Amino acid sequence: MNWITLEQLLLKAQPERAVTADPALNHAQLCRQALSLAAGLQAQGVRRIAVHLEDAADLAIALLGAWRVGVSVLLPADLQPQTRQRWSSEVDLWLTDQADDAHLADYQHEPMSAVALDLDRCQLSLCTSGSSGEPKRIDKTLRQLANEVEALEQLWGADLGPACIIGSVATQHIYGLLFRVLWPLCAGRPFVRKQLAFPEDLQRASREHTAFAWVASPALLKRMGDNLDWPALSTVRRVFSSGGALPAEAARSLFERLQQWPTEILGSSETGGIAWRQGQDLWQPFADVVLSQDSDGALLIASPYLPAGHIEHTADAARIAADGRFELLGRLDRIVKLEEKRISLPMLEQALMAHDWVAEARLGVVQENRASLGALLVLSQQGLHALRNQGRRTLTQELRQHLGQHCEALALPRRWRLLRQLPLNAQGKLPQADVEALLLAPRPKGPDVLEQTETDGEWSLQLAVPPDLAYFSGHFPQAPVLPGVVQVDWALSLGQQLMDLPAKFAGMEVLKFQQLVRPGDEIQLHLRFDPDRSKLYFTFRNDTATCSSGRIVLEVAHA
Repeated sequence: MNWITLEQLLLKAQPERAVTADPALNHAQLCRQALSLAAGLQAQGVRRIAVHLEDAADLAIALLGAWRVGVSVLLPADLQPQTRQRWSSEVDLWLTDQADDAHLADYQHEPMSAVALDLDRCQLSLCTSGSSGEPKRIDKTLRQLANEVEALEQLWGADLGPACIIGSVATQHIYGLLFRVLWPLCAGRPFVRKQLAFPEDLQRASREHTAFAWVASPALLKRMGDNLDWPALSTVRRVFSSGGALPAEAARSLFERLQQWPTEILGSSETGGIAWRQGQDLWQPFADVVLSQDSDGALLIASPYLPAGHIEHTADAARIAADGRFELLGRLDRIVKLEEKRISLPMLEQALMAHDWVAEARLGVVQENRASLGALLVLSQQGLHALRNQGRRTLTQELRQHLGQHCEALALPRRWRLLRQLPLNAQGKLPQADVEALLLAPRPKGPDVLEQTETDGEWSLQLAVPPDLAYFSGHFPQAPVLPGVVQVDWALSLGQQLMDLPAKFAGMEVLKFQQLVRPGDEIQLHLRFDPDRSKLYFTFRNDTATCSSGRIVLEVAHA
């Protein structure tokens, strides 16, 4: 590939060098737009801007244009009112897609001359929630970013070749910024402008390119199911994953389908990339990343992606092998005290995930009459099978017994919540406060609505039945089945949310229950309202057959 260093991206425009395909943008057009923005920012006397743009090519233009005139750039994690309030005093301008902010299209100035960017004066600030949930600002120089993209190219450039870079992660954070924007720009690889949040979107984009690679999150990769065209997707050059731990079950599933292990990246906004691995337990540090440990076993990092001379003190416990590779042992800041005993939540989570029934686990403290532990679990396929055929009580008793081999009785979770997936935030994290709020929340009584479409007044909804639905406990404890009365209630409740229905329930007709609905099932609900007869027709179906159907009779309530 024709490599251009990060600081020289504006120096010599190359119209034959593609940046994006849809809509098309070449390197010369990118340079012209960036230098036009630079002229506009300089004319306005702007010194600091906040940038939040959905389009990765627009973000590239904004960064290069700002850096050309020494404008520092802040990338806020989102555009929520509290985020704007937090950072507004630190910037002169918000450059976004929103109506009342500045836009790239506002800057149609005569382009400035092209010069090399200053690696040490060009500034970028990233925002992260941090483990406490309190936002932090992390300042980086262009030199740190340039060091990292060059290291990535040395490692994987030959494998990627001319691959189009397709991403499911946001470019506001360090992983997406490096892998989806800066690295492909320097390497001359085209990239897809939009963040693709769903497996079907990733597949659609992949089919448009003869060579492609994915920059993905664990949240997306573990949702990639059998419905995709895996033979076509198996030509993917490399699958990158970062932002959180990729469950072993999801990694193995990808290996079986693609004949390659996903490349997991360990890093943070503070440190940049730390290490990588493929289908193995030990992490391989990036070149020139030097690791050591403090007296508590916490990982210490010196890196060319950090300020010169700085050593980053993490809260990650680790075991470093003789060859320099290492194993993560959990967060040292997630050690809690119960009855004066210190309990490592990561250690217990790892013990739970060693059981065949558990794909993911997060533990937290439940503060009620007396403090105890609670567990959020995502079940594996074996675990879901056990829940469906042995019931919730048997499943949790088995997991308590398994965990009892690793801890004292007081550390055994007293509350369990079974989830379809962990509710990670935009940065791929699950703050501890959110874990504890979920543990205190009641078990769900409604379905998860995955998607809904309307055609000529009729609605089709794709629903997921929560594995921890409250109604399963009494119906039936050892073989949970969704009660028929709950199915009718769901049909009526969802119909009332989506349609203008009469308020009063007046009866039911021709009810049929033909197939069992079990924990974790995905079902379709079809709704049609006949206003002349004042009847709501509903049908629940699984992939192969009708589960239930009937008519709900409604009438207008009279005052």
